[in-house]
Amino acid sequence: MIGRREFITLLGGAAAWPLAARAQQSAMPVIGFLHSGSPETSAHNVLAFRYGLNEAGYVDGRNVTVEFRWANGRNDLLPALVTDLIRRQVAVLVALGGSVTAQAAKAATSTVPIVFGGGGDPVALGLVTSLNHPGGNATGAVLMSTELEGKRLELLREAVPQADAIAMLVNPSIPTAEYAVRIAQDVQRATGHKIHILNASDERDIDAAFADLVQLQVGGLLVGSDAFFALRRDQLVALAARHKVPTMYDRREFAAAGGLMSYGTLLTETFHQVGLYTGRILKGEKPADLPVMQPTKFDLVINLKSARALGLDVPPTLLARADEVIE
Repeated sequence: MIGRREFITLLGGAAAWPLAARAQQSAMPVIGFLHSGSPETSAHNVLAFRYGLNEAGYVDGRNVTVEFRWANGRNDLLPALVTDLIRRQVAVLVALGGSVTAQAAKAATSTVPIVFGGGGDPVALGLVTSLNHPGGNATGAVLMSTELEGKRLELLREAVPQADAIAMLVNPSIPTAEYAVRIAQDVQRATGHKIHILNASDERDIDAAFADLVQLQVGGLLVGSDAFFALRRDQLVALAARHKVPTMYDRREFAAAGGLMSYGTLLTETFHQVGLYTGRILKGEKPADLPVMQPTKFDLVINLKSARALGLDVPPTLLARADEVIE
């Protein structure tokens, strides 16, 4: 666990170094940091990345320079952003914010080392040859976010057992969308419960999807795993509360912001691991020899205040299994 004092030290980081040291930055190795989201919604995770980098012996502004590029939810900007970083002759490319970011980095270079972090199967996405032996210029840490959609549907069904139908919100423009839909269809066939698939790839689509929810009279909603939805967290949580739809998310941040439930891995752990791997590559290790790290712990978070606002009695058996209950 990263302490508050350590976070503040890391956040101050580069600002504390004298101007003479900054003048030498051109001679330092440069890390290209590419993210599909925004710095505002990723601040805590960036600190975790810096902490991992620090553990490996590197501090931004002291012996390495980090060049940040943010797409702010515009995935179409990723190719241009990664091209710009490559032109700056970065020593390592860090690709975060979903599989679409990693694929943009991989498509742009077969020589610059890439460290990715996000959901989706990196083998199926063509990022690595295998998890244990990546075999190319890319490695990293995976969240297994998409693979957990079936479990999230199961937990949501347990929270709203009376619901005749539930819905799943998917961003059709991301590489893992088709896989997520197949998981939902498999769950529907196995359980006989109706699951409506709704698509959204911009803010207006999200508003339209919630209008559809009202017409469909669903008893619950699963928001699919995607960096775009994380960027629209406040909008999604507010709409779910306004329409009184019990909603499951993939990240704790949603539950902390007022969402009903979340189930998944901690993003800070993934960013921390990406920082560590980046440092190891800067020291001379090759991505091909660094196995892709997989999560070992998944947290169920339930917001009881939100449950009460929805008039929902969360089953005691579900509460007992929660890793965190927000009162």
